[in-house]
Amino acid sequence: MENLDVNVTALVEEIYSLVLAYGLDILGAIVILFVGWWIAGMVDRAVARALGRIPQMDNTLKPFLGSLVRYAILAITLVAVLSQFGVETTSIIAVLGAAGLAIGLALQGTLQNIAAGVMLLFLRPFKVGDFIDAGGVTGTVNAVGLFTSELTSIDGIHLSVPNSQLWNTAITNFSRNTTRRMDIVVGIGYGDDIDKGLAILLGLMADDPRTLKDPAPMTMVTALGASSVDLNMRCWADTSDFWDLQFHLHKAAKEALDQAGISIPYPQQDVHMHQVGGGTD
Repeated sequence: MENLDVNVTALVEEIYSLVLAYGLDILGAIVILFVGWWIAGMVDRAVARALGRIPQMDNTLKPFLGSLVRYAILAITLVAVLSQFGVETTSIIAVLGAAGLAIGLALQGTLQNIAAGVMLLFLRPFKVGDFIDAGGVTGTVNAVGLFTSELTSIDGIHLSVPNSQLWNTAITNFSRNTTRRMDIVVGIGYGDDIDKGLAILLGLMADDPRTLKDPAPMTMVTALGASSVDLNMRCWADTSDFWDLQFHLHKAAKEALDQAGISIPYPQQDVHMHQVGGGTD
C-alpha cells in the first residue's frame, strides 16, 4: 500500500512538473490553433464577398480561391503551433517536404485531381452553369472544386466527378457558343412533290422568330432512302432557344406536311411469293 502511495505521488509530481514546463506552451498552441482556424474561416468568407463584388470574376473561381487562401492560413497556423514547442522552422520545412513527397507518392490520383482542378479553373473550358459532356458524364456544371466537380444531369441526378476524369478527356461544351445549328431530317414519299415539301419546311423555319436570319435557314434533299426521300431542315438559333425550337419544328413539320397531303412514310417491305415446281393434276 505504501508503494502504491509512493507511485501515485511520483506520478502526480511528474504531471505537475510537465504542466509547469509545457503548460504555457500547450495553452499558447491551443490559442494559436483556435485563432488561426478562426482567421482562416473569416478570410475565406471575406475573399468570397470581395470576389462577389467583381462582375468580371467567374463564379467557378470564387470558391476555389477562397479555399486556397483558407488552406494556406491553416498551414501557417500548423507551423506556428509546432514552433510553440520549440521545433525549428527549418526542421519543420524539412519534415513537411519529406512528408509531402511520401504523401505525393501515396496519393498520386488525388494530386492528379488537384492539378486537373487547377487547369480547369484557369484554362476554363467550362464554367458554372454550362451544359457539358466529358469523361462519360453529361450535365450542368454546379461547381469546380480542388478534387471534384459537381454536376447535375438532365434528369436531375447529382454527379460528383473527379477532376482528372474531366481534364483527361475531350470536353464538349454545349453552352460555350451563343448560337447553335440544328438539322432535322424529314422523310416524304417517293410519289410526293419534293419542291413543295422543301418549301413548306423552309417556311416553317423562316416564320419562327427564334430562327436566326443569318445564317439563313435552308432545306435540301440529303438521301434517297429505302422507303422515303429524306429532306433536311437546317437553321441556326440562339443556344437558349435551341431545344424549344427543335421540339417545335418536329411537331410543326408533321402537322404542315399532313395538311398539305404529303406523306411521311415508314419503313415497309413488300413480299412477293412465287410458286416453284410442277403442280399435280
